[in-house]
Amino acid sequence: MADYPVAALDADVAAPDFELAGSPDEPVSLADFRGAPLILAFYPADWSPVCSDQMALYNQLLPEFQRYGAALVGISVAGAWCHRALADDRHLHFPLLSDFEPKGEMAKRYGVYDDATGETKRALFVLDGDGVIRWSYVSPVDINPGADGILNALDELAATPA
Repeated sequence: MADYPVAALDADVAAPDFELAGSPDEPVSLADFRGAPLILAFYPADWSPVCSDQMALYNQLLPEFQRYGAALVGISVAGAWCHRALADDRHLHFPLLSDFEPKGEMAKRYGVYDDATGETKRALFVLDGDGVIRWSYVSPVDINPGADGILNALDELAATPA
């Protein structure tokens, strides 16, 4: 049995590598984003009201994230086809990654898997271009965490000399 963190990984920790389905036939890995900031938005379930609203908000804010050179991915344990349906329905312009099999493996490595529900917790991570976590936050499952924390972390990252 693997050793997983008991809480969300903190700042200044190297982000665990991953390779997840970004579509039914296209894997996406952490290495694909090296060299630029990356926002990881873990969420419990496709189609729940809070999750759908959270992803829609981030979709609206994509131009702001991109101003920092940052990419965004959403991650849950739902399958790739479910993600595609949600992305199409909500006109999302960023990948939703499927942490489906082995179920929740990525979320477990980031310390944000909820064993009781079998879903990911609602958690945010901002990584720098070297794949180091610079900010993380776990929100109550029924509350949309918004984007202020993400934008503050991107501001701090942009102010950090290279």
